[in-house]
Amino acid sequence: MPVVLIAGGTGLVGTALSEVLTRKGYEVLILTRGEPGPARLQWDPEKRILPADAVGKADYIVNLTGAGVADKRWSKKRKQEIVSSRVDSAALIARALATQPNHVKAVVQASAIGWYGDDGRLGEERAFSEDTGAALDFFGQTCLAWEKAIAPVAESGRRLVTLRVGLVLDKNGGAFKAFAGPVRWGIAAIMGSGTQMQSWIHIQDLCRIIVFALENAGLSGVYNAVAPNPVSNRTLVLQMAQQIKGSFFIPVNVPPFMLRMVVGEMANELLKSLTVSCERLKKAGFQFVFPSVESALQALTATTGSK
Repeated sequence: MPVVLIAGGTGLVGTALSEVLTRKGYEVLILTRGEPGPARLQWDPEKRILPADAVGKADYIVNLTGAGVADKRWSKKRKQEIVSSRVDSAALIARALATQPNHVKAVVQASAIGWYGDDGRLGEERAFSEDTGAALDFFGQTCLAWEKAIAPVAESGRRLVTLRVGLVLDKNGGAFKAFAGPVRWGIAAIMGSGTQMQSWIHIQDLCRIIVFALENAGLSGVYNAVAPNPVSNRTLVLQMAQQIKGSFFIPVNVPPFMLRMVVGEMANELLKSLTVSCERLKKAGFQFVFPSVESALQALTATTGSK
């Protein structure tokens, strides 16, 4: 039974991925900052603490570690936590693979489409591809440092797949839960003008992409983990509202100044337009279960019993 070591395995994606891998017959080990237990190993990337036998037990490693970007207002301290939680964990895994006996076949590393910045910098209407350089803004440079920290894995000849993940839609948390909250009160809260594009992914497809990366030895390098059909924020919110409330809701545009009053600098991420291509992933042979936002939202609202 192949063993997959998941760093960040107790988060939204990690929890869903663990269930998928277990159903497929993998043994799952979780690296956690919490208490150790059955199939749970305690680590602390900031203090460079990793159980000596952690990588030695693994056939594959999936690193999903990173402080939640939208969990707290962005103070100087919080921004440092966002960066260090990602860079420290990636660097510790890379160092352990280089210095400890192991038989790890591949590493799947999470990154984010925040790498690209606003699609207005493209100069024309087209989607970002994996060969686009990192944006100079906070999250672009965070992603650059994140990916650099794990790069020694590939430089040593081991297979490394980096997934730049889009807006994850899942009924248990993240963007769907945040947008659905006001909708349940009859308010479809559109961010700013709502024209900004959002490249998204249903959590089931994201888990399938990770498994696809683990199981296909020909995959290496960077792939955008986004669905084929990005939509505007307005389209996403209104379609969500229609699925949850039918016609019983009121669209409300939340002005940028109000967003900045409420969430501070993080508002820049909510207002950023990101049109990202998944062509490289499709050419590798991956097929989406939820290629359209309609199909994704129908599945999510059906499982929540929202209507």
